[in-house]
Amino acid sequence: MAECATERTLKRDALGRVELLRRGEELRIRRVACGSRVPLTRAIARVLAERERKALAALAGRVAAPRLELEPVWSATPSLDGAVPRADSVLVREFVAGVALSAADALPRNFFELLEAEVRRMHALGVCHNDLHKEQNVLVRPDGRPALVDFQLASVHRPGSFTWRARVAEDLRHVEKHRRRYMRVGRGPAGAEIDVLAVAKPRRGPLAFVWRRAGKPLYNFVTRKLFRTRDGAEERRPSSGPWPRWTEPVA
Repeated sequence: MAECATERTLKRDALGRVELLRRGEELRIRRVACGSRVPLTRAIARVLAERERKALAALAGRVAAPRLELEPVWSATPSLDGAVPRADSVLVREFVAGVALSAADALPRNFFELLEAEVRRMHALGVCHNDLHKEQNVLVRPDGRPALVDFQLASVHRPGSFTWRARVAEDLRHVEKHRRRYMRVGRGPAGAEIDVLAVAKPRRGPLAFVWRRAGKPLYNFVTRKLFRTRDGAEERRPSSGPWPRWTEPVA
């Protein structure tokens, strides 16, 4: 059997790094929550990795989202610098082939119906993503179907609880925002375009209002000023396009 090796580093920031691992034809994604020289970054990175681990364990492959990889050899594979990451700072997950929604050059006409169905299936299992406003967290797979990635901010709830209902509403609001943006007149498929002036915008819930007014300014200060990272807004498809072409619906 081929040995595991780190193929390349996909991302590096103050909270750690994300690596692509390979063993023969098998690929995995490894998040190393090692932090940086900035105080508390390792502790924060480990908390986020644990949130992702808990969410993916709850989904257990029943949604179009990565499965956790539990085989120890992947965790113990040396990084490009030759060092083996600490076992308590590593999360390994399945590699999902696809491109970010912001980079897709084609979408099936029913893409957003499929995306909403996956999000609702995730909610039924008690998991809320909480970061679906980022287009790069929605993948378009080679067959045109959606997949969800990056569960660092995800949360697991008892379905039906107040917090679950509020966060479900926010996830669905972001799905609807993507749908309106991509399918508005001049961008969407012929015969299915959305007249955004004639359709009411999805309303923010109370938690979203509090977050926007109090939480997000603090979040932006910590991530952009202290940690020197961005929240992914720069990977949003520009309003000037180019916009994807529309293909036949996926069955």
